[in-house]
Amino acid sequence: MASTPTAGRGRPGRPRADGTLRTVSSTRYRCTACGNLTRFDVTTTRRTRAFHHYSVGGELTVEEPEVLDEHVEDVACRWCGTGANVVAVDGSTEPADAGGPMVDGVPREAAD
Repeated sequence: MASTPTAGRGRPGRPRADGTLRTVSSTRYRCTACGNLTRFDVTTTRRTRAFHHYSVGGELTVEEPEVLDEHVEDVACRWCGTGANVVAVDGSTEPADAGGPMVDGVPREAAD
């Protein structure tokens, strides 16, 4: 069964024109070990709502997907292969919290 999301209005949680969902979180990450700012494996749990439209022939089309909730479980550097040195950054390239590793998507000190 195929699913084809429709284009949204450009709001977070709505699909883009290419059919991919915008994320609720716009957090950027930085690996303090290697300096990576662009390549991370992010494990996320999302709760979504969508309109499922079945044709008379039983073909499914998923329309209007919307992200209701999103939780980042783990972030690992694609270059180093570990999340031990990944920190969240603000709009610049400096770490928002220079504390260090991430736990459940937040700096380890905040998670303790």
